[in-house]
Amino acid sequence: MKFYDRKEELELLFQINKLSEKSSQMTVLIGRRRVGKTRLVLKSIEKQDYLYFFIAKKEEKLLCEEFVEEIKIKLKTDIFGEITTFKDLFALLIEISKTKHFTLIIDEFQEFYNVNSSVYSDMQNIWDKNKDAAKMNLILCGSIYSLMKKIFENSKEPLFGRANERIYLKPFSINTLKEILKDNTNNYSENDLLAFYILTGGLAKYVEMFIDRGKFKLNTMLNEIFRENSYFIEEGKNVLIEEFGKEYTTYFSILSLIASSKTSRPEIESVLQKDIGGYLNKLENEYGIIKKKKPVFSKEGSRTVKYIINDNFLNFWFRFIYKYRSAIEIGNFEYVKNIVKRDFNTYSGLFLEKYFTEKLSLTKKYSLIGSYWEKGNKNEIDIIAVNQEQKSVIIAEVKLNKAKISTAVLKEKSEKIHKYLLNYKISYKGFSVDDM
Repeated sequence: MKFYDRKEELELLFQINKLSEKSSQMTVLIGRRRVGKTRLVLKSIEKQDYLYFFIAKKEEKLLCEEFVEEIKIKLKTDIFGEITTFKDLFALLIEISKTKHFTLIIDEFQEFYNVNSSVYSDMQNIWDKNKDAAKMNLILCGSIYSLMKKIFENSKEPLFGRANERIYLKPFSINTLKEILKDNTNNYSENDLLAFYILTGGLAKYVEMFIDRGKFKLNTMLNEIFRENSYFIEEGKNVLIEEFGKEYTTYFSILSLIASSKTSRPEIESVLQKDIGGYLNKLENEYGIIKKKKPVFSKEGSRTVKYIINDNFLNFWFRFIYKYRSAIEIGNFEYVKNIVKRDFNTYSGLFLEKYFTEKLSLTKKYSLIGSYWEKGNKNEIDIIAVNQEQKSVIIAEVKLNKAKISTAVLKEKSEKIHKYLLNYKISYKGFSVDDM
């Protein structure tokens, strides 16, 4: 698959690389696994000298042996004697960069915690003493969100405040997903676009897999997911177990319930029979996997809160793969696939709402976009988009079937929020699959 999007990120990386020709620059790139970090970085330094170090869970000495070979080949540099610590290796590279400009990419940088955590303080000492005289474009990539935040945003950590730039890489936007589908098939419908949006979540790896295999329809995508030796079956575990550690079963149970529409803390606690406040806080603020959702115009401190999973694919994985893991484990993929087909119309409604929220956000016209509901989920309004400068607001209902949208009902449901919109021009809209 060809390279798509990332224009802003590429431009920033180009600028940083240019600056590093005069004095060293440190860039931190954070993004969940499969989002496309490595390909982005390599794209930004095409036809330039670079080193790529992947921090695997190995002995430090073995890693250094690999990296020394990389240095000899890529930088055409002779290295005499044995280097067994990353401290010595990094010191050598800093010295080389004083006379030769190059990029050093360290992928899965957070894994030094498992290899040798003193590497962070060693790097800090070497960097502080030499960065101005050196010409290194240092890019540190990581996919364990909580650890990368700790390394660079915790004031007690040695590398705190050292990065010149931090980039949080997000999934492809809906505009990019449409462009990808248009480039690769001339026969896709709005429903196919919605399924593609839900099942890939805009993650570059999943997009590439479906595109390369020619899977553009819901049925063909589900056939790829639910089969023997499917890449996707263990994906939720592969992405999250290392993040959560020993308590992953509790976190997985919470995420499975959220994906199954139990989105409030009382609902989840009634099932698990335990206090989950600490878990929800970590899922939101440390791991960045869930997001707290409050009604538009709600008061500060309001307890009317829902939780949603940010990642479309992980939502799907917890709703259908993790939930029905017993059938998956005995290889009964048809059973689970039939459940997905049965429930998909109902399930996809939430993501259609998310799609149009993103679509409105991409116009850059609104200062506030959200949903509204009252206690007991009464008078739910799918989307409210406010332009405070122009004193205008869109109040919208989202349905798969356009025929089921009623402007009269929407106006009735929105009566209580008119007090927040005095002197605003209100437009009532209905969004369906046809408008994607």
